[in-house]
Amino acid sequence: MSSTVSYWIFNSARNYIATFQGGRRLYSSVTNRNQLKWRLFSPALPTIKSSSPCGNFALWKAYRHTSTEEEDFHLQLSPEQVNEVLRAGELSHKVLDFNSGVLHSVLRFESNQLAANSPVEDRQGVASCLQTNGLMFGIFDGHGGHACAQAVSERLFYYMAVSLGADGRRMENMKPLLPILQWLKHPGDSIYKDVTSVHLDHLRVYCQELLDLHMEMGLSIEEALMYSFQRLDSDISLEIQAPLEDEATRNLSLQVAFSGATACMAYVNGVHLHVANAGDCRAILGVQEENGTWSCLPLTCDHNAWNEAELSRLKREHPESEDRTLIIDDRLLGVLIPCRAFGDVQLKWSKELQHSVLERGFDTEALNIYQFTPPHYHTPPYLTAKPEVTYHRLRPQDKFLVLASDGLWDMLSNEDVVRLMVGHLSKVGHHKPDLDQRPANLGLMQSLLLQRKASGLHAADQNAATHLIRHAIGSNEYGEMEPERLAAMLTLPEDVARMYRDDITVTVVFFNSDSIDTYYKGG
Repeated sequence: MSSTVSYWIFNSARNYIATFQGGRRLYSSVTNRNQLKWRLFSPALPTIKSSSPCGNFALWKAYRHTSTEEEDFHLQLSPEQVNEVLRAGELSHKVLDFNSGVLHSVLRFESNQLAANSPVEDRQGVASCLQTNGLMFGIFDGHGGHACAQAVSERLFYYMAVSLGADGRRMENMKPLLPILQWLKHPGDSIYKDVTSVHLDHLRVYCQELLDLHMEMGLSIEEALMYSFQRLDSDISLEIQAPLEDEATRNLSLQVAFSGATACMAYVNGVHLHVANAGDCRAILGVQEENGTWSCLPLTCDHNAWNEAELSRLKREHPESEDRTLIIDDRLLGVLIPCRAFGDVQLKWSKELQHSVLERGFDTEALNIYQFTPPHYHTPPYLTAKPEVTYHRLRPQDKFLVLASDGLWDMLSNEDVVRLMVGHLSKVGHHKPDLDQRPANLGLMQSLLLQRKASGLHAADQNAATHLIRHAIGSNEYGEMEPERLAAMLTLPEDVARMYRDDITVTVVFFNSDSIDTYYKGG
């Protein structure tokens, strides 16, 4: 690729921006760039798509640039700076340490995140359920802002833990931090501490309801996942309908309810793997057969207009007269790409309820609340947070699980991800010093470093999630890594970056084949 690739991308973006000049905007709010999965209707404005090989993303807003921004854009990142940007959000953890020495089917996990939106709208979470010793992994992809994804990432695992074993004694005098989860927080994770009491109140009510139904031993895992997703979504909706005295709590609850988030959650306990998905995040397994060949096993289906089963579901739930208006331009009611999500009460509430809530004196413009009712809005709800749950019994040949937001899958296919993972494992295995088998002296270490440098492997990513993100934004249409393209994509100004890529969040879970094999041999 030409070394002027960053200049080419900038001019490509600027040319499309020029199409929208004339004083009209695609958004009512000039401060918000977070409606990428939402589309605002404007009959006079066509949807313009980029012809860039970097991806087909709709241009949603007329961006403006100063000459200074254009000059800054041409500053090329060095390889060291590229690595610094890509590796800023890395996290790696060995599960043996995480679970206090307990042998687990999960060996380790690695994650990373690269933002396109500002602030980033994706969230991720990892926690251990203290009641079952099961591990929970979650990817949460926000749209219309980050508020809903933030809330779901903080609360869903608690609902899951309570569903697995409703311990009334613990819930009786609930503390701000419940002793039912052990969290592993990522760099930059934050908590909305101001509304913790409201959240705990709803969790207490849910636990009491389970006890009233004589479910002290908890639900099955599949039921727990189903109930957790739907109950949390219901509570998010109810929290803003109830009168709240505190202004900060009211405003945040409104932002959570009127933004949205898709979610993909994996629960691993022994050899039992359950994955719950609502939306277009995705989970896949990398499988290595005994003959050494690799394959991909998808564990989720994207809930969008290209999913025939999802279209059939929507038609079953609405009158036949709406068959032609449920999906318009490959979007739910013409506005939303995923057909399942938390929040997004604009597609769940009646028009009357929406007006009733918004007329309570909220400054919707300051809160970036998106107010829009599609033309064919007749029989809500059109959107659901009910997940699709998949069960898989882990085998020794199941080597890794990849969970990621759609920012990764926009760029790479399932097979691409497995292929890249196999290459990554091969490289990491080759350049990792084998100090257990040979004496660890300075001379040997220097020799190993020189060998690494000579073989060109010294720059390989140690973190598998980073490796996937690097190739997602830096590979050309032939799957070849182009350093100039990678640097250009990382140099894009904030208001242009989202035209070419989405937030990308990836968690890679590596399984302990020996532990799984021992499980089967022991019966």
